[in-house]
Amino acid sequence: MGEDVKSAFRREALRAGFDLCGVAAPTPLASADYLRDWIGEGRAGDMKSWLGRDVESRVTPLHLLPEAKSLIVLGLNYHQEPPLRRGRIARYALGKDYHDLIPPKLELLDAWLKERGGVQRRALDTSALLEKPAAVKAGLGWTGKSTMLIHPRLGTWLFLAELLTTLELEPDTPVRDHCGACTRCLEACPTRAITAPYQLDASRCIAYLTIEHKGSIPQEFREAIGDRVYGCDDCLTVCPWNRWAVETREAGLAALPRPDLREMLEWDDARFRSEFRGTPVFRLKRGRWLRNVCVVLGNIGTVLDLPALERAAADADPLVAEHARWACDRIRAR
Repeated sequence: MGEDVKSAFRREALRAGFDLCGVAAPTPLASADYLRDWIGEGRAGDMKSWLGRDVESRVTPLHLLPEAKSLIVLGLNYHQEPPLRRGRIARYALGKDYHDLIPPKLELLDAWLKERGGVQRRALDTSALLEKPAAVKAGLGWTGKSTMLIHPRLGTWLFLAELLTTLELEPDTPVRDHCGACTRCLEACPTRAITAPYQLDASRCIAYLTIEHKGSIPQEFREAIGDRVYGCDDCLTVCPWNRWAVETREAGLAALPRPDLREMLEWDDARFRSEFRGTPVFRLKRGRWLRNVCVVLGNIGTVLDLPALERAAADADPLVAEHARWACDRIRAR
């Protein structure tokens, strides 16, 4: 199964809405021991339980589909300019949830390969497969010093998805590292989560603290969170390779309108669910979202926000109440 099928598939992938397509052999992606050591050193934070499960499958594509002959990696550009409003949300999460937008595209491509005799296994970031090493192997870019994938044309703004297939396709050539002497991502990280080039302590990362972390945000990081209410794009935004970034062509990712943070403090669980259903924020649930809102208002809020924060300080959810009290103290101190 050669280049003709591969070229036709690449056109089909673009038609389905993806912006990049690469192919690699389904050989191991990384060292299982390296991943175990990274988790063992505590750099995965609360994620250690699920990242530590089935490590071999994360690094070995053939564990997911033993008959696979090729690993197809797909990239979807999500870049857009964020709206001007209080409380920054990471660009990937401004619109609808990509976990709902990408699977139908994969299903179309799976069906296309099936018509040509292939058996496939689909993967998104909810599966075991390590997607960034897979993308590097398939020639979609290189691992930057931020540990993010960098594509020479689309920069850092990429969702990744994979198809393991029993069809044999010609592998693409990996792209060499073009970071050079640049250290902008390390210098831009507000919490110094990028501890050295190509080294990330996820437990310090604002994306982790505002999304994956389930408990109280450590005091040492609250001020550094600034106005970032969900995730952080700082190491991405400063990357020089984003100078050529273009707007996403996926309409479902367009930024949805949102009320001001102060109004959100008044929301009960039903209102939160109604407002954020179908978006990445929905997985936080009300408690963690309002926790983040309180931290941001503690950093950028004014006396006009105090009445809403004072009511939140009596919230039935102790996570919300504790962060609201902290925010009140911060505003009063200013």
